[in-house]
Amino acid sequence: MENKKKKKSTFAKYSAGDKTFLLVGYVLLGLFVLAIIVPMVYIVIASFMDPITLQNQGITFDLDKWTLTAYERVISNSQIWVGFRNAVIYSLLFTFLSVAITMLCAYPMSLDDFKGKKVFNVIFMITMFFGGGLIPTYLLISNLGLLDSMWAVILPGAFSVWNMIIARTYYKGIPGELREAAEVDGANELTLFFKILLPVCTPVIAVLCLWQFVGMWNSYFDAMIYLNTASKQPLQLVLRAILIQNQPDAGMIADMQSTAERARLAELLKYSTIIISSLPLLVMYPFFQKYFDAGIMVGSVKG
Repeated sequence: MENKKKKKSTFAKYSAGDKTFLLVGYVLLGLFVLAIIVPMVYIVIASFMDPITLQNQGITFDLDKWTLTAYERVISNSQIWVGFRNAVIYSLLFTFLSVAITMLCAYPMSLDDFKGKKVFNVIFMITMFFGGGLIPTYLLISNLGLLDSMWAVILPGAFSVWNMIIARTYYKGIPGELREAAEVDGANELTLFFKILLPVCTPVIAVLCLWQFVGMWNSYFDAMIYLNTASKQPLQLVLRAILIQNQPDAGMIADMQSTAERARLAELLKYSTIIISSLPLLVMYPFFQKYFDAGIMVGSVKG
């Protein structure tokens, strides 16, 4: 009871303008949460429903009209598991390389006595806003002999200037006394970086890992451009191919029954593939959440 009275008395101290601002903020936040939750609930339920029932009646909680056909069709496809394995490998390798390069690059850029710092800053800023385009990038990948290899998907985007800026800002937020104490104890740059700075940078490292893993997991365009062998394709590209293969073809108009069946199957697979491709990220995110807020806030406001 005392806590409730304190909350009410605290709110009562606000001016009329502050109260209005808070109420409007709460309403907008509630609408934003609903805008996220409602589509997710709809997709989960729709993935279990017969597409004809879904189209005619909408969402229903009658379990008799639910089916596992979509999940059975997707999971029974061996290419799904190949794509899942490739997606895990690509995402883990990409995350490791990207975060390692970012942290190694951000450290010297955070030092005030680093020679050539301004030159590198200009170069990084140019690459952040200007790119060569798809055709020159494709020609570069081809000339390097990386076509149809996983490195064509992993290496081009392994370094992000934006992530480097966040890591650099985080480094600047670390007290300088820590570096001075390490130098007094006789630590060299490698010892300082790996044994002292990296453990302190756990929050920002976790944030960068989450960003890069999610980005690679959801990516399919680079794989579609550079990979030709089916056994090397990641999950997102495999799921895209499944949906396209079950779309009605233009030459099938004469066979209306076949057209309707393939359209029904495509609708059935659409929601189940969304759930299957998103499930690993939904499982992974809670383990990074405690680092996410700390890494973003400290890395963005200090320095």
